[in-house]
Formats: sequence, C-alpha cells, structure tokens
Amino acid sequence: MGQVASMPHRGGAYVLELHEWYRKFVDECPSGLITLHEFRQFFCDITVGENSSEYAEQMFRALDNNGDGIVDFREYVTAISMLAHGTPEEKLRWSFKLYDKDGDGAITRSEMLEIMRAVYKMSVAASLTKVNPMTAEECTNRIFIRLDKDQNAIISLQEFVDGSLGDEWVRQMLECDLSTVEIQKMTKHSHLPARSSRERLFHANT
Repeated sequence: MGQVASMPHRGGAYVLELHEWYRKFVDECPSGLITLHEFRQFFCDITVGENSSEYAEQMFRALDNNGDGIVDFREYVTAISMLAHGTPEEKLRWSFKLYDKDGDGAITRSEMLEIMRAVYKMSVAASLTKVNPMTAEECTNRIFIRLDKDQNAIISLQEFVDGSLGDEWVRQMLECDLSTVEIQKMTKHSHLPARSSRERLFHANT
C-alpha cells in the first residue's frame, strides 16, 4: 500500500497549468475518479491503441499511489507534474514503479521482460517501430547487462536510477513518456504523437 500522494508546490505559470490539467481531468472524468476499466479504455482506445492493455494496467498501478484501485485528481496531477517538471532522478524513480510489478523494490528479469513485451506490442501497433527492431528479449538483456552491476539478477531502485542517469540509451528506454499519461480530448482521432521517445525504444546501435 503506497503513501498518499502530496501535491507539488510551485507558483506562477504552474498554477495555470494545474487549472488546465484539472479542466481536462473533470471533462473526461466528471466523477473526479478513474477506475482501471476507465483508464484502460482511455489509454487503449484513445491514446496509444488497443494493443496496449498490459502496459495500461501497469501504468494505472503506478498512478494509483495509495493502492485503493482508483486514481483521483491528486494522484494524477502529482504524477503528471513529476513527469513534466521533475528532475531526471525524480522521473526515473517514478518510472521504476512501472517495471517493479509486485512493488517489492526490485525489478526481476521477468518483470522487465513482461513490460518490454507490452511496450513492444504497443509500439508496433502504433507504427512507431522501424525495420528490423530489437526484440523485447534483446532489450531486456541489454538493460540488465548495463544496470545489474552486482549481477544478482535483479535491478534495485538505486541501480535503476544511477545506471539510467549514466547511460542515455537506457534512460530513453526506461523513462516514462508524458504523452502516454496526459489526458487529451477524447475523440476517435486522438492518438499518441507519431514522434515520441517510444519511437527509439528498440533501435539503439550502442
């Protein structure tokens, strides 16, 4: 069970941005709450395509900071503010929750592979991959080689953050993309922008 999310404190333009996020949230979620079913519908049908159900479920768990099965505006805006304005370390600490599926503070190879397969499926469906992409297994293996410094077959939070900060390819692979979380107007033609960090997920040459 996570701790209750606390609202970030900033001023000036951030207040206007907060009002805009709230307006979008209430427009699409009049109750002020989002269930997993609703989030999956938004995420899969509107944002990144129908093949992203697994990734959507884990994203929802990361947003649901107190683990009550519902995402409220406070939890939502805390996450989106972090992804929009947080430091690289803060963003990576939040992204760690996406891969740590059981919430035990460590990422196993199977956990990483499961999310990578979900991201791969999502990227292919959204036509974000190029010819001859790396496989999810190859990406997972490469990440573990670079991050699992003590070679104990798990990636700790510190290894995740330190390793990603020191490796641009890994950071781009693992850092959550704000465009997959920010609420857009729900129309049939809404979609993840064609150019995003996800486009590079399986195409590193180093």
